[in-house]
Amino acid sequence: MQKRWTVRSYQPKEEALLRQALGIHPLLCRLLVQRGIHTYETARQFFRPALSDLHDPWSMKDMDKAVTRIEQAFFHQEKILVYGDYDVDGTTAVATVFDFLQRIYPRVEFYIPHRYREGYGISGAGISYAIENDFSLVIALDCGIKSIAHITEAKTHGIDFIICDHHLPDATLPPAVAILNPKQYDCPYPYKELSGCGIGFKLITALGQKLGAPDEQALRYLDLVATSIAADIVPMTGENRTLAFHGLEKVNADPLPGIQALIQLSGLKEKLTISNLVFVIAPRVNAAGRMDDARKAVNLFVENDLDKALEIAAVLHADNFDRKEIDSNITKEAVALIQNDATLATRKSTVLFKADWHKGVVGIVASRLIDKYFYRPTIILTQSNDQVAGSARSVTGFNVYEAIHQCKDLLENYGGHFYAAGMTLKPENVEAFRQKFEEVVSTTIDPELLIPEIVIDTEIGFSEINKRFYGILQQFEPLGPENLRPVFLARNVTDTGFSRIVKDEHIKFSIRQERNGPALSGIGFFLADKFPVVSNRQPFDMVFTIDENEWNGKSMLQLKVIDVRVAAGQ
Repeated sequence: MQKRWTVRSYQPKEEALLRQALGIHPLLCRLLVQRGIHTYETARQFFRPALSDLHDPWSMKDMDKAVTRIEQAFFHQEKILVYGDYDVDGTTAVATVFDFLQRIYPRVEFYIPHRYREGYGISGAGISYAIENDFSLVIALDCGIKSIAHITEAKTHGIDFIICDHHLPDATLPPAVAILNPKQYDCPYPYKELSGCGIGFKLITALGQKLGAPDEQALRYLDLVATSIAADIVPMTGENRTLAFHGLEKVNADPLPGIQALIQLSGLKEKLTISNLVFVIAPRVNAAGRMDDARKAVNLFVENDLDKALEIAAVLHADNFDRKEIDSNITKEAVALIQNDATLATRKSTVLFKADWHKGVVGIVASRLIDKYFYRPTIILTQSNDQVAGSARSVTGFNVYEAIHQCKDLLENYGGHFYAAGMTLKPENVEAFRQKFEEVVSTTIDPELLIPEIVIDTEIGFSEINKRFYGILQQFEPLGPENLRPVFLARNVTDTGFSRIVKDEHIKFSIRQERNGPALSGIGFFLADKFPVVSNRQPFDMVFTIDENEWNGKSMLQLKVIDVRVAAGQ
């Protein structure tokens, strides 16, 4: 797949000033400036984030109302229902708040809506459950900010809501007794990008302070907060970075039994990073809701006995194995459908429908098609009772929600945001929707957006890559949006003659940049089709990240190659 390379700009003056303050390699200063770090103090907070850097939870709008309402529930012995979404952010948030509350108050339960029977957010079934079981206070986590009708109904039955949500509010808000959401236009809370679990953590921090509890009672959930930050792809900046940093420390030193059980079953031996949480821990948690019932994830997180936690984690592990097998098979079917249809293969969008595809993995399949096969806005549809339901994913720079909105006359329901959306429609409208969506995409998308972009932080010379440089680079962890793993460009490198294809799909690199300069090794996964560029002994340019490879007890730096192309002028 052809890719376009974009090298990020930088400010030489700001780089020079920061280098003067820090005394480290200029390229490292360049990377920091690109991440908004311009002073010694902001660099200190970046490299050594401290829990004392966290903002006062009481500065969040309605925090006083939320804590007061919970105290009233305690005093009057009311039943409290902790309610949250079925994904990682929702289940970690529910586990955090529910477990904190049940340690100090007996009349508390939790509720997770079923992905297929109820859908996302506050559901009618959830409200009915609260009414039938005499709950008078619901704490909604990672959802609720748009649930005006359901929360209004609950209010008529004497049920109050505290909403802890991080999604963008509309102009009209639900009639809750308290809404904790830093994205409210009049909320003075300094950091706006907390995860849903992060907001739940702020609530229990404030409640703990009011009750005179030691800080450790809230801090014990930092590994759950870090997992939510990793999985929900929120910016790895400011307070999120601090929470993730200390959450990772807890994951590696003293994880909750549920997290420890997932680590053991996944077979991870090395020190865990955000990447491990995203690609190893989070999929096993998400699999509970995708394949069955997400209540299992909460039960895992609140279990105090490791042996029992291992039993629950084994079920999630099995769910994830089934999920991987199903989404792999569906992806293969989807690729075959496109490759065997000349019309589908040449379109600017992908819309595929098969009635027996599993609803829980259609979003994953859409992402996989974009990442590996057909880089264009993609919608995967399947039968759901008497309707067709699906998930959309987009390419960088294209608003797939707006494109779907322009097809609304063919839809029963839809929702989402810039890069991801969901929809339902009648089976008889599938073909018309496919045609209309393609028409919208083909007439509005910039053709350049159909070529995947690699954003490069800076050029680098092989002579600058050493253990000391890499040691500071490692301290850029935790990595995530707005603090991604630094990507480098090296120009005019050549094969030493020892580069080769391995396992038919990958390239094992041995390259140097100068005739007598150091030879570096690297690995390029799924780059075998680019081997002619490497092996003709002519200079080529390469894009890569820097990693460390351990073999037989020895560690050495290794380049993880993302792409290569013939050097300019060759």
